[in-house]
Amino acid sequence: MTTTKPAGDWRGEDLGTRTVSYDERDAILYALAVGARATELDLVFEDRLRVLPTFALTLAQWAPDELGVRGAFDTTTALHGSQQLTVTAPLPRSGEVTLAASVGEVWDKGSAAVFEVVVRSDYFVATWSIFAPGTGGFGGDRGPGRPAGPQGDPAVEAVVHTTENQAALYRLTGDRHHIHIDPEAAARINQPRPIMHGLCTLGVAAVELARLTGAHPADLTALDGRFGAAIHPGESADLRVWGDTTDLAFELVKDGDPTITGGRAAFGR
Repeated sequence: MTTTKPAGDWRGEDLGTRTVSYDERDAILYALAVGARATELDLVFEDRLRVLPTFALTLAQWAPDELGVRGAFDTTTALHGSQQLTVTAPLPRSGEVTLAASVGEVWDKGSAAVFEVVVRSDYFVATWSIFAPGTGGFGGDRGPGRPAGPQGDPAVEAVVHTTENQAALYRLTGDRHHIHIDPEAAARINQPRPIMHGLCTLGVAAVELARLTGAHPADLTALDGRFGAAIHPGESADLRVWGDTTDLAFELVKDGDPTITGGRAAFGR
């Protein structure tokens, strides 16, 4: 579907409401896909299960996809720029979640526009920022600049390892874009092989942040990150962390190239 509607006119667009169902198997599959260990029984064993808050992002993935289907941007060139998640209540082990989606701000970057897609439910608020080349220049506000990076040496650092089959596994949670599995599709975006999903990488980082700081990953209350250089399944990256569990700043860097920048996270009880 194509449209001649200026990017700025999409601001406030209602993207609909959906009720999404899931069960314990879906939540466990997600946990494994973002690096949960078999020994972390309350993430992978249904009798003790606590659902990872970032699982919510798989339930709401239809919303930015819907905006693309409506013709707001070219889905073959648009990029997932950043992601925010605010947790308002723990997700149940299984059940149904009603999600309402809309377009938030639309920022004019000149040659591109950035569309914010906001999804609200009783359990969370999630915001996708989609960078869409060729849709800017409509006379809108450029929006906020990049936040300043953390100052000083990290409080803690760790190496995060991904696995060769991680993107293939994460696809089963709902995002089946071909660039994450098909070498030919990856080559069309100038990648030597399939790349990790940005949301998978962010989920991996959130789990590792909890391990590093002594928090429980299911106690995540807020998460924010901007996506940079791609990471490929099987590669490792350095996780650098500042602050404490109530206000963590972090970044993920692979071979000197930032994979996640401007990261913020908080854990509560």
